[in-house]
Amino acid sequence: MKKLLRNALLINEGRSYTASVVIEGELIEAIYEGEHTYPEALECEVDEVVACEGLWLMPGVIDDQVHFREPGLTHKACIATESQAAVAGGVTSFMDMPNTNPPTTTLEAWEDKMRRGAETSWANYAFFFGGTNDNADELKHLDKHRLPGIKLFLGSSTGNMLVDDKQTLERIFSETDMIIATHCESEGIIRANKEHYKALVGKDHLDVSYHPLIRSAEACYRSSAEAVELATRLNSRLHILHVSTERELSLFRSDLPIEQKRITSEVCVHHLLFTDADYATLGNKIKWNPAVKTLADREALRAAVRNGLVDIVATDHAPHLWSEKLGDCLSAASGGPLVQHSLPIMLDLANQGIFTKELVVERMAHLPAILFGIQKRGFIRTGYFADLVLVDPKSPYIVTAENNLTYCGWSPLEGRTFAHSVHTTFVNGHVVYSNGQLTDERPPVYGLAFG
Repeated sequence: MKKLLRNALLINEGRSYTASVVIEGELIEAIYEGEHTYPEALECEVDEVVACEGLWLMPGVIDDQVHFREPGLTHKACIATESQAAVAGGVTSFMDMPNTNPPTTTLEAWEDKMRRGAETSWANYAFFFGGTNDNADELKHLDKHRLPGIKLFLGSSTGNMLVDDKQTLERIFSETDMIIATHCESEGIIRANKEHYKALVGKDHLDVSYHPLIRSAEACYRSSAEAVELATRLNSRLHILHVSTERELSLFRSDLPIEQKRITSEVCVHHLLFTDADYATLGNKIKWNPAVKTLADREALRAAVRNGLVDIVATDHAPHLWSEKLGDCLSAASGGPLVQHSLPIMLDLANQGIFTKELVVERMAHLPAILFGIQKRGFIRTGYFADLVLVDPKSPYIVTAENNLTYCGWSPLEGRTFAHSVHTTFVNGHVVYSNGQLTDERPPVYGLAFG
């Protein structure tokens, strides 16, 4: 089927300009820059003309860090439900983390997730392989063209996948040429902080406001610095996930193009949106690991997105049932659902002048594709897969329980109004979401190919 997306404001590769895009099957066949610059006969030759006047057209978001909870934790969410939420938010490709049940730490478990993705996902998919203290031999058998990299938990979070054996870390960092993506928080500092504040308060119950004090800036920096030291010494390819502090930014460089960086970083939208002042009103709804921290940290992270110290923006989408989020900072589950709203959040920040819409596209689509070597995605280019999102900049969107598609059924953003809304999402040339509704059929989707 051939479609003509007519006269959109195309936001791509640092520019915004009026253009029309032709989709043939799953691929982008042609791009015509300017208003009505395509051949006159084209509208008669295509099967469908999509009038895009007044809409923005951008490449679909590539989210490099989600937890879709399948297998084993499907009471929280699953690949089908969360990929539906993803495409409703303009996310057309995702990379899922290994802390499921069983964890994705064997080839058998990884192949099982790939099958589940092929059978149930509404977006293109990839799955990280989890490193442990005991599976270094397994890493030799991984196909680097079929998965994004190895995930290491250098601080414990949801699941029990802490890698703290120094010999194992040396071996993994020295033996693999794949991207090593890390969760960096110092377990020793976290334990000491926990005991300190429990003694200070005189009880085991601690309000959620203690969460960023326990999982402190020092805990993040110390672990990230150790990972950078390892990667630098052993010439590893390191990608530090969900950077949350100003101090960690001193570990990164902005003077190199991403293709030349051996050490890269990611920030998540909640660390760009919230501060520790928001615990008073939102409580456990914004309890993540690493914790949301100070206003100074947030402002430094925003600046780092602008200046290139931070390379990409993602979500760490991690749904829990609301019953699991109840309790104090020691007992409530950490994590929350954001994959449906990451693009509206970033465009809203652009609307406030914090970023530009061109930078949003670069950090959420272009650079994830380059960083991971994703083939034929992340850009609006002839011959690339038609993973596209149309945004209506004049249609405000209010987050409600009814339009929130994540299975867990709650959001820290409920009641918030965004200035922009996702109008239509295309995955591999197929409309999967339009005017507030998913389509009736799941589109053809693929495991991401890495170069």
